Amino acid sequence: PEPSWSSLVSATESCFAVPAPTTSSMSEYASADHAQEVTRDLSARQEESAQRVRQERIGAACLKRTRAFGKLILFGEHFVVYKAPALVGAVAAYTDCDVEFTGAPGIEVVDLRPAVPGYKVEKAAEGEEAVKIVLSHLGVDTEKRGAKITFGGSLTAVSGIGASAAQVVSLARALSAALPRTLSEEEVNAAGYEGEKGYHGTPSGVDNTAATYGGVLRFQRTDGAPLFTMKKLAGPIRIVYASTGITASTTKVVGDVKAKKEADEAWFGSLLARYTALAAKGEAALDAGDMAALGRLLDENHALCQELTVSCKELDDLVVAARGAGAVGAKMSGTGRGGLMLALTPTAESQAAVAKALEKLAPQVWMTTFA
Repeated sequence: PEPSWSSLVSATESCFAVPAPTTSSMSEYASADHAQEVTRDLSARQEESAQRVRQERIGAACLKRTRAFGKLILFGEHFVVYKAPALVGAVAAYTDCDVEFTGAPGIEVVDLRPAVPGYKVEKAAEGEEAVKIVLSHLGVDTEKRGAKITFGGSLTAVSGIGASAAQVVSLARALSAALPRTLSEEEVNAAGYEGEKGYHGTPSGVDNTAATYGGVLRFQRTDGAPLFTMKKLAGPIRIVYASTGITASTTKVVGDVKAKKEADEAWFGSLLARYTALAAKGEAALDAGDMAALGRLLDENHALCQELTVSCKELDDLVVAARGAGAVGAKMSGTGRGGLMLALTPTAESQAAVAKALEKLAPQVWMTTFA
């Protein structure tokens, strides 16, 4: 029999002291940096160990039912907010969740997700609000019965990957099992959209949709319910994606773009028209499996993001390095001003070569395949 959903393992915190140096100030800086890296490494090992124990106690099959996926935007950053179509691919990495209802009121969150340094601290207040919104949306009153919520999985929390959407969608799935209450995929997606409001204020809906359904999809907002279509690919699409190490605020960047739009509607309208034509060509290249054309169009999309002022030097440097290492196209992906970039690599050999090149510049590099 599968273990009960109430089985839960909490992360155990430990403190590690690093002796302070007594020589020059330069050695103090070096030792401080070393201490920070050691602490991060030990913390990551603790989280990995806690996740293994958690899977053994709860059961991999139970956790698998709560999975929600990260995403990469091929076309559509920021323009999707203004009802332009976006093309998005879900990555293989996922967030999972389990919920235990307790006798005491209140919410306790144990976050075992891997994350880039600073992400969880930067996003803590938004994450707390997002969890409360999902609980309220699904009718859970934590003043009457408390909830202990544990997040885990393989998706590294980093700006641009849709980590917040994966978190709230996985929470919705876990609540469906714990209440118990049967939720359709549409209801899970709707709960995820509500939760995203805690992170982004007015989300586009694209991230939670990718987190819920996976695959590669075309997404477009409307005055009513958003439209999305699952894409059938002509063949596998190999991607390398890399982090700048910078955690960006989606709410702030989206707000800045909105302010620029309102200050110069003609400028934004011109960019939007160019993007809409570009996205149509990108979808045609995707449907045809034309990687060379798709790559060129990804490059053009990055240039539009630069004009929109949402790229940054760190993203641009990674994009140039990826192209130089053999990527047929590369661009920023997600909010921008930090976060992630992606590179299109048609072969396994080019994927490995681009990943190796980016590892010299980026703190984190991953490979994935859309299929």
